Amino acid sequence: MRPTRWSVPILMAVALVGLSLAPKPIGAQIRPPEVTNVRFEGNETFPDDSLARAIVTRETNCRSTFFFFLCPLGFDFALDRSELRERDLPRDRARLVLWYRQRGFRDVQVDPPRVVRVEDRAEVVFPVVEGTPVIADTLAFVGAEEVEIEDLLDGLPIRAGERLSTITLDATRDSIIDRLANVGYAYAEVYRNALRPSDAPYRARVTFEIVPGPRSTYGDVSVEGIENLDVGTVLRTVQISTGSLYRKREIEEAATRLYGLPIVRSASVVPDTLSIERDSVIDVAITIREGDAYRVRAGGGLSTAECFNVEARWTSRNFVGGGRSLQLRGRLGNIGASNLRDPLCLQSGEEREFTKLTGVASVEFVQPWIFSTRNSLSASIFAERQSLPDIFVRLAYGAQLALSRTIAPQTILTGSLRPELTELRNADEALFCTGFLVCDPSDIRQVAGRNLLSPVGLSLTQDRADDLLNPRDGHRFFLDLEHAAAWTQSDFRYDRAVAEASKYVPVGGVVLAARIRGGWVGSGGFEGLGSTAPSVEIVPPQKRFYTGGANSVRGFAQSGLGPRVLVATPDVLLSFDDSGGRCRPEELAAGSCLPVGGTGFQPRPTGGTRVLEANAELRFPVGAVFEGVVFGDVGQAWGRTQSVNLGSLEVTPGIGVRFPSPVGPIRVDLAYRFRGAESLSVITQEIVPFDVDNDDPSDRIEIRTGLDRTMTIDWVTTGTLTPLDSPFLFGENDRGLQLHVSIGQAF
Repeated sequence: MRPTRWSVPILMAVALVGLSLAPKPIGAQIRPPEVTNVRFEGNETFPDDSLARAIVTRETNCRSTFFFFLCPLGFDFALDRSELRERDLPRDRARLVLWYRQRGFRDVQVDPPRVVRVEDRAEVVFPVVEGTPVIADTLAFVGAEEVEIEDLLDGLPIRAGERLSTITLDATRDSIIDRLANVGYAYAEVYRNALRPSDAPYRARVTFEIVPGPRSTYGDVSVEGIENLDVGTVLRTVQISTGSLYRKREIEEAATRLYGLPIVRSASVVPDTLSIERDSVIDVAITIREGDAYRVRAGGGLSTAECFNVEARWTSRNFVGGGRSLQLRGRLGNIGASNLRDPLCLQSGEEREFTKLTGVASVEFVQPWIFSTRNSLSASIFAERQSLPDIFVRLAYGAQLALSRTIAPQTILTGSLRPELTELRNADEALFCTGFLVCDPSDIRQVAGRNLLSPVGLSLTQDRADDLLNPRDGHRFFLDLEHAAAWTQSDFRYDRAVAEASKYVPVGGVVLAARIRGGWVGSGGFEGLGSTAPSVEIVPPQKRFYTGGANSVRGFAQSGLGPRVLVATPDVLLSFDDSGGRCRPEELAAGSCLPVGGTGFQPRPTGGTRVLEANAELRFPVGAVFEGVVFGDVGQAWGRTQSVNLGSLEVTPGIGVRFPSPVGPIRVDLAYRFRGAESLSVITQEIVPFDVDNDDPSDRIEIRTGLDRTMTIDWVTTGTLTPLDSPFLFGENDRGLQLHVSIGQAF
């Protein structure tokens, strides 16, 4: 039969089908067993976890202790699974022998590992016979007397009578070389030797021979790559000068100091220690790559509490030379809040004053070094309008003088003085009457009016996170202390302390983030009141703690958690309908009114004098672009007369999603609050009987007596606020979901 043109394709198709149906090789069918346990026998000196780090074979374990409740359920993202690889076992045996010998056990024996298999699981056992360790019986340092350095041999890693370890020998040699290099001996060498006598093979005589070489000084210090900086600024920053004693530590720190100049993009400081002659004069080459002398940055964002906001900065990074910087900053917030409150800016405030533009304008000058390259001096002036929705609008004009010192990598200690003229507008009078016991209208105007707030501060900041807006690894720590008193020329006297710590742990593609924050503020008095005693304890409203919101306890709206009161006008408390009445005027005048049911009660935050917040969230990838989040927030703020009760902490779990953007991840969080009804104090206006001779008839109180009926009673308000004796059970429906939209991670 002659083959047709379809014969070859048909035969190929049949062959492919046959191959697909053919049994697979045994090696392809059998998957290596999962290693469920790795243990060691005979290891008396070192624990199992130390030996486990020396080998490649691993057992399946939980990626993190935070997943302890997910690992038993077998979730892949929570488990770090490990399969048995037979070829690694002989190598692991050799690794253990080397590991022990490096630590003084010259006669160690590691028998072939045993593998116990049960179905698709395996246990691996490494039998170890440690033997007798070698001890460093005596120590000798030859040549140390030539350098005459008192602390050269103090606190070295090696000690006589301890187990001899090659790791300790190397560390001791390196320590001596570094100490010599930091006092001018750039070419120092140290030779080590451990002799084990034949009659005492486990007692070693250890000798370190020190060859210091010539003592060196700095020679020519050259600077290359500068365009805007001058040589004097660079040399003053690195603190290396011709003729001074060579120190290795100074070379290592010099580049770090250069990075403290904003205009420096990259820097290297290289000593010429490779010379064959090993000259006593060492030249140093400094190479710098500068960034732009001027920098402009701008960005914007959106949040439910501040609506749209934009910010711009202009920076001169070598202002009038010397590495100094000058920065102009402007920021506008609440853009569109008055028109977009319902669809987008739900937490920007109900009253019109709170939806007006907010902003900051500032000018800051920074001297990068003063007295030392670790120090910097900054001076700034600023003007700002800030809004705490439905609580107060704050206007401030002032200046700040701060001296900062770098005390460790990414760790800065700052002392500051910040005098500012501050004024509160649209502040709820209930805030003063309950928080300060200042209920007289004239006193309220005095407290909320223009006053000088002039605290001295001390702050410690450490930021070792890998990213500003979306950290995935590292940690942050912040401590801020403030004190304002008569000697600082402050009208308000107070002490305030805030501490906050955050930690970020990457586990595969998942990030575990946690934060805790606590604060305390105490009052020392306010001297500006007329009808109230000067010793009245008043904590400035802007220095109180308001918790709840997109960056704290997300189950609540902005500043919606913590001490609060109910504000009700007298007509609300006195109105009644056909089913009954509320308060009688005589009861309200005496403060003995017992409010019941109905509407018209407005909750108002008053701020706390102590606060505690804690957050934890799990961030995990969703698809190729999005990031999902599961979180839990805990927090509460307590007023001056309240005791700190951890049982009153509010817990709000939630979920969220993140979408990357050039200005940081766009964040949408949805949290649930469990809080129901709570008893709150009621603040109202004081009333007195109508006086025909002194009161205007139109000032009499009008109350509601039915659905569409009103009447006027012979009582008037005095304008002074007063608290009622009896609390009101408010917020029976105050539980449910809370939505937040913003830019950047919550912490």
